[in-house]
Amino acid sequence: MRHAPTILHLDMDAFYASVEQASKPSLRGKAVVVGGLGPRGVVATASYEARAFGVHSAMPMGQARRLAPHAAYLVPRFTLYRSISEQVMALLRELSPLVEPLSLDEAFVDLEAGETAWDEESARLAGIKLRADIRAVTGLTGSVGLAASKMLAKIASERAKPDGLVLIEPGSERALLGPLSVRTLPGVGPATGDHLRRAGITTVEELAEAGEDELVRLVGKAHGHGLYAMALAHDERPVVAEREAKSVSVEDTYDVDIHDRLRIGLEVQRLADRCVGRLRGAGLSGRTIVLKVRRYDFSTLTRSETLRGPTDDPTVVREAAARLLDSVDTTGGVRLLGVGVSGLADYTQEDLFAQAEPLPATEEPEEPVAGAVAERPEPVERQWRAGQDVQHAEYGHGWVQGSGVGRVTVRFETPQSPPGRVRTFLVGDAALGSAEPLPLVGAPGQASSEPDPASLPKSWSGTEGGGATSRP
Repeated sequence: MRHAPTILHLDMDAFYASVEQASKPSLRGKAVVVGGLGPRGVVATASYEARAFGVHSAMPMGQARRLAPHAAYLVPRFTLYRSISEQVMALLRELSPLVEPLSLDEAFVDLEAGETAWDEESARLAGIKLRADIRAVTGLTGSVGLAASKMLAKIASERAKPDGLVLIEPGSERALLGPLSVRTLPGVGPATGDHLRRAGITTVEELAEAGEDELVRLVGKAHGHGLYAMALAHDERPVVAEREAKSVSVEDTYDVDIHDRLRIGLEVQRLADRCVGRLRGAGLSGRTIVLKVRRYDFSTLTRSETLRGPTDDPTVVREAAARLLDSVDTTGGVRLLGVGVSGLADYTQEDLFAQAEPLPATEEPEEPVAGAVAERPEPVERQWRAGQDVQHAEYGHGWVQGSGVGRVTVRFETPQSPPGRVRTFLVGDAALGSAEPLPLVGAPGQASSEPDPASLPKSWSGTEGGGATSRP
């Protein structure tokens, strides 16, 4: 294992919630919860202000509302999160060709491979510069861990949260790991943790003291050897550069089970279009179309169809998804639908091979009853979701605070403005429409959401800001 602390782990602080606070001046310093807002929704991210009430990611949204009833509850805006993530990842790739993203807001970087750092001091300077660059480009904060291995770098970034930098000095690894829970180590989930606890092993130090033979007996040969090595602070896993995506997919979970077969078909078509949009946005095509259906009883079915060549044609994907839906029994209702494309390529062959097959013939409708009047479909009421970007012809850019009983409440403000005023409109107001998110950091000359450097926390014990608690 290398001894210089040149593995960097970056973890953006409460990423989705921090983006929303930076985007919405009235929410800065307030409790913000991002996730699915329906009865089956779960928390994706909670701001640190919301975490003070006990709200955390993966918690059912209903429980979060009971714990923090006055928090702002917003739907995710993944298009904006992805664009900011791309800015952050670009900064990481300036440091090294070896960048291993784990999610939109988290990645490992091998600084030595990029000749950015080779010892403790150069690694610390690289981490300080990265945090400053992220703040300048995005207006957001990230926590950085530096160590001689991926495992230790991730532990360091957790100790740095929020908004800090921690470097684990060579030679101090065993002392740092010893008192930590075994759950800190990679690969130790709830089941393994419980199994070790029943054997009287709860800390990393106790794991090391148990010895390799005992760990092999407890958890098996492969896992036992690996656990013992990590307990001794040995982690040889390399930083692996970003792998190509294997598939592109989208899915939606519905608050109420969908029973109407026509609506299910329309939802599948809509998901197919969204999937193709992502596919084209990544400059890819694919040859296998996948349909995912989770039924009322939580059973999940997947169906796939492989074309003769890759495609990014929305008609081809829609019709393939429709054929797959025909083979699925949706009696009783569905609670989740998804459409994906795999077998990806960076070119298309639809002109030669991947032409859509004709849809199977549908049953003829029953003869209309004499004298019956054809029903006209009722107009669909516009849907406004909390957190959604909107534009008003008179008041400008804003975001939806809430809607109901035929009305929608909007707060008009931008990332560079002071907290804005609230106004209420009819949901069908022609002057109000959806809008694209605004950049978090304004053009030169505009006010910035970046905090005053004088207000940032000072260094402590080799730490650039932040504290020693583990808060993702």
